[in-house]
Amino acid sequence: MPDSNHAAWNEFCRNLAALGERRLVLLEGDRSRALDWLAGLEGSLQPEAVLWVGFREQSPLATANVTEPRKAARWLGRELDWVVWDGCAGNPPDGLAALTGTLKAGGLFFWLMPPLAQWSGFEDPDYARTGLETAESHPFAARMAGILKSHPGVVRPGPDGMPLPFPADRATKPFRPGTTPDQEALIERLVRLGQGHRKRPLVITADRGRGKSAALGIAAVRLLRAGRRRILVAAPSLGAVGSLFRHAWLEAFGTEPAEPASRLTLEDGGELVFLEIRELLARQPAAELVMVDEAAAIPAPLLKAVLLGWPRVAFASTVHGYEGSGRGFDIRFRAVLDAETPQWQSATLAQPIRWARGDPLERLAARLFLLDAGAPTPPPVKREPEVTLWSPASAPETELSEAFGLLVSAHYRTSPGDLRQWLDDPRAVSWVLRTGDRLAGILWATREGGLDLPLAQEITLGKRRLRGHLLAQSLASHSGFPEAASQQLLRIVRVAVPADLRGQGLGRRLVAAATCWAAEQGLDAVGTSFGGSAALARFWEGCGLQFVRAGLRREASSGEYPVQYLKGLSQSGQALQQRLAGRLAEHWLTLVPLNWQDMEPALLAQLSASLPAPAGMTADDRRDLYSFARGYRGYLLSLPVLRLLSLQPGVLALVADAGLAELWSRAVLQGQDWPLLQRAGLCKGRKEGEDRLRAMVAALGDLSGSAAQRINQTGHCH
Repeated sequence: MPDSNHAAWNEFCRNLAALGERRLVLLEGDRSRALDWLAGLEGSLQPEAVLWVGFREQSPLATANVTEPRKAARWLGRELDWVVWDGCAGNPPDGLAALTGTLKAGGLFFWLMPPLAQWSGFEDPDYARTGLETAESHPFAARMAGILKSHPGVVRPGPDGMPLPFPADRATKPFRPGTTPDQEALIERLVRLGQGHRKRPLVITADRGRGKSAALGIAAVRLLRAGRRRILVAAPSLGAVGSLFRHAWLEAFGTEPAEPASRLTLEDGGELVFLEIRELLARQPAAELVMVDEAAAIPAPLLKAVLLGWPRVAFASTVHGYEGSGRGFDIRFRAVLDAETPQWQSATLAQPIRWARGDPLERLAARLFLLDAGAPTPPPVKREPEVTLWSPASAPETELSEAFGLLVSAHYRTSPGDLRQWLDDPRAVSWVLRTGDRLAGILWATREGGLDLPLAQEITLGKRRLRGHLLAQSLASHSGFPEAASQQLLRIVRVAVPADLRGQGLGRRLVAAATCWAAEQGLDAVGTSFGGSAALARFWEGCGLQFVRAGLRREASSGEYPVQYLKGLSQSGQALQQRLAGRLAEHWLTLVPLNWQDMEPALLAQLSASLPAPAGMTADDRRDLYSFARGYRGYLLSLPVLRLLSLQPGVLALVADAGLAELWSRAVLQGQDWPLLQRAGLCKGRKEGEDRLRAMVAALGDLSGSAAQRINQTGHCH
C-alpha cells in the first residue's frame, strides 16, 4: 500500500463528507504493511480526531487517542474523524457497534483483521472474556465475513491502497450537520411540556445519531431562559448524559464544558442538574420538569415512580441501541402510561444529524449486529403450536433476524454481544415455537456445571472462578453447596414471546420443552437467573421452578436484584433444589432487612410466599400474635413473630387481598421506619400504621384457611 495514492484518499474523504456518508475500510492480511500505510495516510490527511482501539504500544498513529477494546463504548457521544480498530487486540461486538456511532460525516472506520476466509477459525482474544475460547468454530465471525465480502458499503483497499468503490455521485448540495426539522420540532414540544399542563408526559424514541439527547439539553436551557428554575436530568449513570450536557452548555454559553458536567447554572440561578435515577427517587427534590434519558436501561418500577413523583416528565429512549433496545421498554412501560397518565404523548426522531439518511456505515452496522432486528407479528394462535429444537447459527438470515428481534423485544439489554454468544457458544441449545409457519416464540439456554468435585469445592470457597457457568457457580459460591457446580444444569438464558401473544401459555410450552430435553439428556436440573420482578417470578413459578437465591447487589444492566430459580430433574438435582430453598428460607428473615431493604415490595412478597414454610409457630408465638392483634403488645417486640408469620402458607396472599401487601412488606419484612413509610403514602404515621397491622393480624385470626388455622391452633387466640 504505497503512499502514491494519498491524494486519491483525500478526494475520497472530501466526497464522503459532501455526501454526508461514512465508510468501513477493511484492512486484511499483512498487518505490519497495513500499519505502515496507516501512518503515512494519517500524515497526509491529518484527521482532527482519531481513536486507536488496541494496545497503546502498537499504535502507528501520532495523533490518536487510545482505548482498549472492552472500554470502547465509553467513547459514545464523542465525534471522531477516524476509528482504527486493531482486531488482534479483540473484537467485542458491543464496542464495535458503538464506535460506528461516533464517526461524523466523511469519517472512516479502519478495521485491521486477518483475511475474511480465515475469520471462522480466527482466535479472537475477546473470546476468553465470555468463555468462547473453547469453541471449535465461530459462526458469528463467519457470518460477518460473508456480509463484509459482498457489501457495497465496505472499502477493501487493494495492493496499491486505492479505495474501491468511490461514491458513485458527487453531492449536488454538500451535507451540513446540524439540527434537523424534526429535532427542532421536538425541542419546541419539550419547551411546551415544561411550561404546560401537568401529567402529560412525553415519550421520545429514536435511533442513535438522531439528536435526541441534544434536543433535551437545548430545550432545558431554553426553558430556564424562559423562567423555569430547576430542571432535573435522570439516567442510569453520568456517562449516559454527556451529550445532553454538552449541548446544553453550547446553548447556554456557546462553549463546551471543560470536563464532563453534571450541573449547569445560568446567571439568574436557574439550574439543570443531573441525578442518578435512584438518587433522584431517594431525595425527591422539587423540579418543574424531569428528563429521563436512556430510559430503556431503567427498571419499569423506577420509571413509574418518576412518572408519579413530578408534575412534568419526559422519557427518552434509544430504539435500536448498541447497549440494548428501547422496544422492550416501550412494550413494558406503555401499560403504565395508559393507566396512570392516559394523556401521555409520544415523539420520534427519524433523520440523522451527524450523517446523511441512508449512510452506508449505519446500514452495515445494523446488518452485522442486527441492530434493527424486528420481532415478527404472527397471527392469533388458531392451531396447536409446535416447539422444535433450533440452531441460530444455521438459520436463514431472515429467521435469525426475527428470532433475535424477539429476544430484543423481551429483554431491553439484549445487545450485539448476546448475538455472538448465542451463535458461538458450543454449550448453547435453543428452541422455537411456531404457529403454522410463523415464529411465535424463542428459548435460548446453555448447559452449565458438570465440574469435578475438587474444583467445585474451590469455587464454593471463593478460591476459583471460571468463565461461563453463571448459575452453577453462583449457587455454589453464594449458597454454599459445591454440588451446584458439579451437577449438570441447563440454564435458560432468555425466553421470548411476541407481546400480543403473551398470556396464552406459549412461554410455558417453551420452558416445558427445554425441561423435557434436559431430563432426556440426563441433566440434573434446569434453572434461570434474571433481574427480579414480581411478574417474572410468577412466570417461573408457574413453570414449576423454585426460588433458590437472590443476589445481594443490584445488577448494573437491569438495576434489579438478580433472582435465581431451579427445578431438580434427577434425584440428586431434586435434593439440591430442596436443600437450596430450605437453607434460603432459614436465613431469609435475617437477610431481608440487612440486604434487600429497597427491593420492590411486590417482588419481595412474591419471593417470600414461594419459600418453604419454616417450622410451625409455637404456642408462645401465637400468644404474642394475639397480644399484638388486641393491642397489648408493642410492635417492635412483636416484629420477630410477625416476620415468622409472613412465611406461613397463604399469609401473604391474605395480606395482599386486604390491600396491605406493600405496607406489610416494607414495614415487617424490610424493617423500614415509619417516617419513610409515611412519606411513601402508606400510612399517616406510626400509630396509624401499627393499627393497620394489628387489624390485619386480628383478621387473620378470624379467617378460615391454612393461614388462619396456623394462628388459631391454640386456646390462647380465643
